[in-house]
Amino acid sequence: MEPCRRVRVAKCQMLATSFFVLLLGSAMAATAALSYFGPHFAVIGHVSADRRTYEAVHHWAFFAGIVLAALLTLGAVLSAAATVRGAGGLMAAAFLSFALVFCALAQVAFWRLHNPTQVEDAVLDAYDRAYDQVVRSASGTGRQELVAMQDTFWCCGKSSPLGLLGGSEADLCQGEEATRQDCLQGIQSFLRVHGNIVSTLISLGLAFTAYAMLLSSFIWFTIRSGRYSVSQR
Repeated sequence: MEPCRRVRVAKCQMLATSFFVLLLGSAMAATAALSYFGPHFAVIGHVSADRRTYEAVHHWAFFAGIVLAALLTLGAVLSAAATVRGAGGLMAAAFLSFALVFCALAQVAFWRLHNPTQVEDAVLDAYDRAYDQVVRSASGTGRQELVAMQDTFWCCGKSSPLGLLGGSEADLCQGEEATRQDCLQGIQSFLRVHGNIVSTLISLGLAFTAYAMLLSSFIWFTIRSGRYSVSQR
């Protein structure tokens, strides 16, 4: 393939990649916002044994997602502008943005690979403690928070291994509530769906940022070597 043709192909691919990276950044920001402002993770914090630690981690996860989404958006805009204008400085800045996102996503992927059920186990443990506290407490301490969590996840109680429930446990699930699914299964199902979405975004982010770094470095080299022409079609 001729050098000029390779540059034209790289420019088209860079613009297309920038568009998909922009969409990915929007999806990542939306996921972070839904996780932070959505009711599911909010009610989990209400029954958490260490609420302060949970809220700190929750805030950190939200801001990390927003920062990554902003870097993706910045990289996409800079790379598109650099491709159209033939600006080496903008392309170098875009490469840096993509590199930062790639390194951050690689660390998150590494953590999820070695701790695939840590979040799920922590949430289920929090529900277990809240449920046992309500069942064993004569005053019904924490009942309101537990009921709110069950209403949010549309579930009720825990299945007994023998199929028998005590009086306090039966009181938690009466009437229509008794037909809901087991809360451990409902919470686990929700967290797995959420985890799959996050894993998909991480995988796409790693793939797109790696390819964007390859294209941006190639285009930057052609700009610096004087073989890049803005008027090429």
